Amino acid sequence: MGAQLRVYKRRIKSVTATKKITKAMEMIAASRIIKAQRQVAASTPYATELTRAVSAVAQGSDSKHALTTEADHPTRAAVLLITSDRGLAGGYSSNAIKAAEQLTRRLEGEGKEVDTYVVGRKGVSYYGFRKRAVAGSWTGFSDSPTYAHAKMAAEPLIEAITAEQGTSGSVDELHIVYTEFVSMMTQTPVDRRMLPLTLDGAGESGAGAESVSVSKGDAAQGDEPKPAAKGGKILPLYDFEPSSEDVLDALLPRYVESRIYNALLQAAASEHAARRRAMKSATDNAEELIKSLTRLANAARQADITQEISEIVGGASALADASAGSDR
Repeated sequence: MGAQLRVYKRRIKSVTATKKITKAMEMIAASRIIKAQRQVAASTPYATELTRAVSAVAQGSDSKHALTTEADHPTRAAVLLITSDRGLAGGYSSNAIKAAEQLTRRLEGEGKEVDTYVVGRKGVSYYGFRKRAVAGSWTGFSDSPTYAHAKMAAEPLIEAITAEQGTSGSVDELHIVYTEFVSMMTQTPVDRRMLPLTLDGAGESGAGAESVSVSKGDAAQGDEPKPAAKGGKILPLYDFEPSSEDVLDALLPRYVESRIYNALLQAAASEHAARRRAMKSATDNAEELIKSLTRLANAARQADITQEISEIVGGASALADASAGSDR
């Protein structure tokens, strides 16, 4: 067996082993996507209804609150970036990081300082390699987040938004950057402003701001509840005890936690889908490479066989010529 043929066989063996790994990772990711999709579907209605409830309460309150009050001169914003803990997911993390960088540049262009919070080892490594400070980071749960993880990430953000403006660590806006799960083939990096909420009539501030339509006087304490409609749908009515301000204080952490939890679930589903697609592409490429190497190995083996036959025929001819010469 020629040296070239041995090289081809070693490469085929190596690529075959790699193909088994990528195929297994593809199947694992495919099985996890279903669970992640169910979790997203289960959490979205709660987050949506909580946002509507918070907006209805905010419209019924005349006092300033961190949930809905725009700062007169916002100078600082917090950005929560959600990436993955592991690689082999194509451009999943890099696309989210790129979206966060674009958001950061936009906020800095508006004259705001940006505090960055990061979920996932890929994001932490990105900022660490560039020696850029992060206000907080969490790792180890990007592919299977729980509500406890969302609560852990929300705690410093809530403290920052509720701190008195101008004090150390206080921020005027909360933004979140994550990858939205659209379908098995499409996952889109998005940025959303979580706080303050922008209510219709107050004007939208910045791309991706949360905006909810609720009519004034929906449910102020002591007022007669009045229905409000949006798109032909009657919005819910609320009575507040002890007051709308106390309700807002109680809802603030729940609202932030629910939005972060939904974003973590969306990101997890997107990560699994991106990894499945990347691993399927790697498996297909490995199959093509194995076919190509097999053809080259067959050609090399055929060349070796042809050379051996030629040597045998040449040797037999030489012996025959030598015998014929001796007979003379």
